[in-house]
Amino acid sequence: QVQLVESGGGLVQAGGSLRLSCAASGSIFSVNAVGWFRQAPGKQRELVARMTSSSKTDYADIVKGRFTISRDNAKNTVYLQMNSLKPEDTAVYYCNAELRTTALTLSSYWGQGTQVTVSS
Repeated sequence: QVQLVESGGGLVQAGGSLRLSCAASGSIFSVNAVGWFRQAPGKQRELVARMTSSSKTDYADIVKGRFTISRDNAKNTVYLQMNSLKPEDTAVYYCNAELRTTALTLSSYWGQGTQVTVSS
């Protein structure tokens, strides 16, 4: 089984920074892509940032230039560095990984979510 565990959320003032971490554990054969999503109250979950196995990155327009996704393959960990935070960034942030536990299987896994609250 695969588990994704996020950490690093919290309360920060507008203009501040946070770094989220997502550590994967379990029987992982390979990782196709990793990403961060967020869901604010009353809104749909939305993609924030994504990185493929070839390190190609994609960001939501509203976070470009402020957020950076990165990964440490040796630690099976993906990070989201969030700078210049705004109150509208307040949401529960979820880590997602598209990975294989065997050469034939490809599945999507989610973390439990971590709350990010930005005060004005």
